[in-house]
Amino acid sequence: MTQQEQQEIKVIAPGQLIGGVYCNFMQVSHSKEEFIMDFLMFHRGQGALTSRVIMSPGHMKRTIAALQNNLKKYESEIGKIEEAPPPKGKLGFQPPKSS
Repeated sequence: MTQQEQQEIKVIAPGQLIGGVYCNFMQVSHSKEEFIMDFLMFHRGQGALTSRVIMSPGHMKRTIAALQNNLKKYESEIGKIEEAPPPKGKLGFQPPKSS
């Protein structure tokens, strides 16, 4: 598709997603058909899953390219980013506690 043939696609964000969610850790797993990215927030020795994104391998490759491109642009405009240290301790998911 050429640029002249591209259509504008309108995207609607549901109210609960407008503000986004905070993440300070990410875990990635995969199968043959999909990649699963779990975004987590750690605070005071506890963690919470804030979002899970599942995508095809082809889309994952495009996503990585877009992230690398944006990271290069950011660092060329703003400056080098220092990598954050990983959280300490063993990471494991647990089901929510029943009330």
